[in-house]
Amino acid sequence: MKKDFYEILGLSKNASAEEIKKAYRKKAIEFHPDKNPGNKEAEENFKKAAEAYEILSDPNKKAKYDQYGHAAFDGAGGFGGGAGGMNMDDIFSQFGDIFGSAFGGGGFSGGFGGGGQRRMKGSNLRIKVKLTLEEVANGVEKKVKVKRKIQAPGVSYKTCGTCNGSGQVLRVTNTILGRMQTATTCSTCGGSGQTISSKPANADAQGMILEDETVSIKIPAGVVNEMQLKVSGKGNDAPGNGIPGDLIVAIEEIEHEFLKREGENLHYDLYISVAEAALGASKEIDAVGGKVRIKLEDGIQSGKILRLKGKGIPSLNSYGNGDLLVHINVWTPKTLNKEQRQFFENMLTDENFMPQPEKSDKSFFEKVKDMFS
Repeated sequence: MKKDFYEILGLSKNASAEEIKKAYRKKAIEFHPDKNPGNKEAEENFKKAAEAYEILSDPNKKAKYDQYGHAAFDGAGGFGGGAGGMNMDDIFSQFGDIFGSAFGGGGFSGGFGGGGQRRMKGSNLRIKVKLTLEEVANGVEKKVKVKRKIQAPGVSYKTCGTCNGSGQVLRVTNTILGRMQTATTCSTCGGSGQTISSKPANADAQGMILEDETVSIKIPAGVVNEMQLKVSGKGNDAPGNGIPGDLIVAIEEIEHEFLKREGENLHYDLYISVAEAALGASKEIDAVGGKVRIKLEDGIQSGKILRLKGKGIPSLNSYGNGDLLVHINVWTPKTLNKEQRQFFENMLTDENFMPQPEKSDKSFFEKVKDMFS
């Protein structure tokens, strides 16, 4: 089972943004690869801390995590809101500034994988995917066409002459406290450690071309409107030996014709005639899994709510399904012919047609309270 992000950073759930940042910096320095060379356990702890920080430092991601837990970011198909699909270069490209001067002012002393330079990360791409309520309830695989920047065939790179391939420029200044060394990103290569030596005519200044790619996206059941999922490595490429950015998928839920969603529960307004209310009836209604037939008892009252267990939306946390709440509405005819009017006039004096609410009949406010309990 995946460890709680707050536990990883040693925080409580009401920790402030500054406390989250301080806790991450402490953990990152403790498990930093420069302090633990060759220590795989320290490296894993370093990645876990970065993953926790990426989620908890973002107010929107933090809110989703607090509500749905890991399931909000770890859906099927390689999604993740944090470092689950990250390597060391991902982490340093995003959070390297947090380390400050703890490691010579540059965040880290060398590349990972032996390069020595900072590997740049390509920019993220964002798309919106529309889902029907049925697709939300069942999960779905979508194939979308994405226009990505990729390295052009035939482009070649050479070591940057300004930073000699390190991606950073070191500066030494004399202060009253002594000589201080700082490192800044190389302005010539942008931190990649490489510059273009040759490129084809159709490539841009960074050696990139645009290409259409069909990406398969597996969307787990139970996602919510405006939730963002991530497909790692399907964003724009980065120059040289950089790593691709990510594809950010924003969910847009298409409104259903009859069903209204409220979290994991669904609501359905069922209109019945006065005769059906008095005599009882069997009715077929819409549900996300198809049609469902329900039996209405005779004498059913307008405003009654029938709860169909497990006929709602699945929980992202795999806690089962929500319910389908059927709201009974007795439809009163707006016009009557002579015979119908005579029938109802006769009923005005019939005691059986007089309202006789029982103590067990709940008020409107009690029914609303039950819906949220």
